[in-house]
Amino acid sequence: MPPASRDHARIERRLIATLTEACEIAKAEIPGFDWLTHTVDYRAFPQSLRVTWVFDSRASKEHALSTGADARMRELTAAALDAAGVQVTHMARCVSFDSEEECHHQHGGDWSRRLANMRAI
Repeated sequence: MPPASRDHARIERRLIATLTEACEIAKAEIPGFDWLTHTVDYRAFPQSLRVTWVFDSRASKEHALSTGADARMRELTAAALDAAGVQVTHMARCVSFDSEEECHHQHGGDWSRRLANMRAI
């Protein structure tokens, strides 16, 4: 594996580990939160990094956002990225919120397609 690929693989492993910890904390604290994922294009790293927090329903997502849980999720994201050694200058652009319900309605439940479309925006 070329050095850059090894570095990217190392970063990816650290991101997965630290974001998994953030996910488990959020599951215990935030009603309706189900899982999170991240996407990244290492040719434009770290600016291309996106962390998507996924709720079970649109209503759960809207409730969490209206009660300030988004601040907690951004805080958990920042801590996870810091622990992974990743510096992001614009956390607001890095974090997004979604729901299973919206993915099912708009993309037939195809998260790969949905996340690719979101990344293009």
